[in-house]
Parts: sequence; structure tokens; C-alpha cells
Amino acid sequence: MNSPVPPPSGVIDQYRIATQPYYRAGGDEIALFEAAYAARMPMMLKGPTGCGKTRFIEFMAWKLGKPLVTLACNEDMTASDLVGRFLLDAEGTRWQDGPLTIAARHGAICYLDEVVEARQDTAVVIHPLTDARRALPLEKKNELVTAHPDFQLVISYNPGYQSILKDLKQSTKQRFGALDFHYPPRAIEIEIVAHEARIPDATAATLVSIGEKTRHLKGHGLEEGASTRMLIHAGLLIAQGVDPVAACRVTLVRPITDDVDMRDALDGVVTAFF
Repeated sequence: MNSPVPPPSGVIDQYRIATQPYYRAGGDEIALFEAAYAARMPMMLKGPTGCGKTRFIEFMAWKLGKPLVTLACNEDMTASDLVGRFLLDAEGTRWQDGPLTIAARHGAICYLDEVVEARQDTAVVIHPLTDARRALPLEKKNELVTAHPDFQLVISYNPGYQSILKDLKQSTKQRFGALDFHYPPRAIEIEIVAHEARIPDATAATLVSIGEKTRHLKGHGLEEGASTRMLIHAGLLIAQGVDPVAACRVTLVRPITDDVDMRDALDGVVTAFF
């Protein structure tokens, strides 16, 4: 038999962010997102990997006092992974809400990271939540979930990586407001790397300089330069006593290219700075 199981009390509490995430604003994105949330406008965060999109939404969820349900999308993700499915146990079948349904029922911010990686038919599932209906049809359960008044949907993707086959459809894009994210201005990026890696500002400045050099090579032998996240990884190794050149080789050079000549060139850049 089918037995609906109500969510346990406090089911959403695990998604609350207890402590303030560190985020350094580079523009007016905080004020713009606050206004978008006040209107419950679905939002799209666009920018390169590792530039701070996820940290930003974590910070905003904390600032707004709302739970944050995050799902990292991938090419194997199905609609059931988003909305839920029936499970079989000793007492029969029971329905288990997916992350999108949990967020819609309980008034959380739902963050679909790199949504374009999901199968295109999956994106259609979110459409009713992004217009005036603010509803989520659970077809397998024959239920229409009306979104909680506090619910907001946020997606992110990296336009630079998308092929024509994996880009978001216009019918999806036009349902969202959008914020562009880039790597932070130099002074702010130095502050971020120094803070997150617990290294001196001078060391952070050198890492940022290396990162800037690699970004200038985008489209000239590199698909993408070193992200702020990668600079922090290098700083973390340096903070552990690893030689700076070796730390950069492991975290900045080897991950972004397999081309031997490009590796040698980047190794030379690192050595020149350190």
C-alpha cells in the first residue's frame, strides 16, 4: 500500500547556516539579491568556476535567515532526483521528497549548482516554480505542491564552458534575473586568499599575480585560468609549510593543463614570481 509519510519536524533545520560565511562583495550584488529575494524573483548566478558563486549564495541565505538546499547538478541527474520518488520498505511503498520539493514545501532557498550539466528535460521541471504559479507538480504522486511564501529558486552556470548542446534554453533563461560574477578585483582577491588560506598578504599577492597571468592565457592554450578557489588551495599548502613553487605546481599548474609545453611555461611563471 502507499502510505504518505509526513516530513519529520525540523526536517529543514539541517539546511540552516549557523555561522556567517566569509564573503567579500565586489559590487552591488548583495543589495540586488536582497531586492530579488524580497520579490521572490528566481535568480541566475553566471560566472567562471571558483569565482565565489556558491559562497555568495551561502552568505545570502545566512544574511536572510533562510535555509539553503543545494544540489550539484550532473548529466545523470533525473527529474526524480529533484522532486522525489517512491521507495520500497518493509511496510510497503512510501514517498520521499527530493531536494527541490523539500525547499518548496518548507520555504528554503533552493540552489541548483551548474544546472546546465543536468539533462535538458530536467530543466522543464523547474518552470512552474519560476512564474506566477509558484507550484511544483508531483506527477508520480498526483500532487501539486504550492511553494511556501519564503521559497526562492537560484541556479548557477558557467557560460564559458557551455556548448550549443548544453546551453540553457531561452525558455528557461528568461524566467530568471541574472547576476554576473567574475574573479574579484586584485585588492579584494588578495584579501580573500589571505583570509581563507591564513597566509600573509604579500604571499597572497604573489599568488594572485600568478592567477592573473594564467587568466590572460585563456583561449591561448588554456581553457580557463586559475580560479580564486585554486589560489586559496595553493595558499593552504603554503600555510602547511610546502615550498611555494611545489604548492603552485600541485594546485595551479597541473590541474588546468596536460599540455607539456604549457606546463613548462606555467612552471616558469611560478618560479619567476617565487
